[in-house]
Amino acid sequence: QVQLVESGGGLVQAGGSLRLSCAASGRTFSNNVMAWFRPAPGKEREIVAGIRWSGGTTYYADSVKGRFTISRDNAKNTVYLQMNSLKPDDTAVYYCAVRRAGAAIITTPLLYDYWGQGTQVTVSS
Repeated sequence: QVQLVESGGGLVQAGGSLRLSCAASGRTFSNNVMAWFRPAPGKEREIVAGIRWSGGTTYYADSVKGRFTISRDNAKNTVYLQMNSLKPDDTAVYYCAVRRAGAAIITTPLLYDYWGQGTQVTVSS
């Protein structure tokens, strides 16, 4: 079992920044990929960014490229999402997820094994 706890959400004005954190605990040694998702129109959730635990390869959705940065701290078993130049369209609950089977950064949420409870990000115009 892996437990994920997100933090760092809040209310910010457009153009502002937030940093989300996702701390993993439990059986974390098999965590291959960690990612951030948020709900999207017509979808349950869409991937925002992902990172391979080994090697640090990253993936970003087109909508956040150049504005968001995902990073990890192996010693703390924590993944971060630095969000800059926030827009009202970024308003959502952000969920952290872990994929253990396979090392590819898959965009399909069904292929992730564990999820956090979510943290609310609200961007005002």
